[in-house]
Amino acid sequence: MPKIAINGVVREMTAEETTAYELDQKTHGFNMAIEHLRITRNNLLAETDWWGVSDNTMTDAQKKYRQDLRDLATGLDTVEKVNAVVWPTKPW
Repeated sequence: MPKIAINGVVREMTAEETTAYELDQKTHGFNMAIEHLRITRNNLLAETDWWGVSDNTMTDAQKKYRQDLRDLATGLDTVEKVNAVVWPTKPW
């Protein structure tokens, strides 16, 4: 059993405390993973923002790439799903 310290007293966690701790750790791990994914995705989108300037016409492949990036986080609800993401290939 994991241990917990409360007011300087160390004791074993109750089953409820262990469950809450494990859920907190899982949630924290997911939040970190999805935040990293979103930062990377946003950077990739920013790299291609110039494709949308008024004197440029985006190709269908460029439009699809940007849409695929925007849709990347849809349906991701576990660290495993975030880690299994397949990033779209940037068209040239």
